[in-house]
Amino acid sequence: FQGAVEALLRCGKPTIARLNGITVGGGNELHLACDLSVAASHVYLGQVGVGVGSVACGGATQWLPLAVGDRRARAMLLLNERIPARKALEWGLVNEVAPSVRQGTKFVEEPTTEQIRLAQGGRDGYRIDLAPLDTAVDQISHRLLGMFPECLRYTKQQVNFWKELAWHSTVGHGREWLTLHFANREPHEGMSAFVEKRPPDVEGLRRRIAKGQGGEFLYGRPTRHCPSCGAKGLPEEFGFCGRCGAPIPSPRPPGR
Repeated sequence: FQGAVEALLRCGKPTIARLNGITVGGGNELHLACDLSVAASHVYLGQVGVGVGSVACGGATQWLPLAVGDRRARAMLLLNERIPARKALEWGLVNEVAPSVRQGTKFVEEPTTEQIRLAQGGRDGYRIDLAPLDTAVDQISHRLLGMFPECLRYTKQQVNFWKELAWHSTVGHGREWLTLHFANREPHEGMSAFVEKRPPDVEGLRRRIAKGQGGEFLYGRPTRHCPSCGAKGLPEEFGFCGRCGAPIPSPRPPGR
């Protein structure tokens, strides 16, 4: 993923993000790596990291504050607020919004959530039409073709200064955090809940932390041993040995 982001960032030609659907998480980070962007009117943008047991450090933590300001970036990152296309345009998160929700022969300029839902399902005469989005991207492309290519390339390099600084100052930290922590309890619960289509048990995890059962170990601290085969460092929640399969006696309460 880091390689894809950097390929967009360092491409010698301006890149245009064509947003034709939900632009969330890593999709929004790839969008932020591009130079310009056009969104269809039914699109929303956002981040989901802290809601699924992850950290949006692949471009969002670095570049959202530059794009929309500190407070708005924090709302997107810490509260996982969804930003509709029109609001994204007002915030400067996208350059242009193209109509995409059609009712009969006419486009709905500012579609409601219900109209978008109907259009995505192709019901009640509503549908999604991406022709205006393609036209808008083509128009930007033709405008870029009218500019001097070397000047475009170096202008992009100059404008990228703050993006490059923020990226290279933090991406290594982010990569290491994800590498070291992604098998821990928070990412495991978040991703399991996402796959199982259920709310994550954040309250249960917080109760464990309050009892001193931190989240750094998925099945508890490696404090138990197997009396049958002598295996050590078994997680405290294991009832059976991971090496020989023998039952592990429950630890005695203190003072007994």
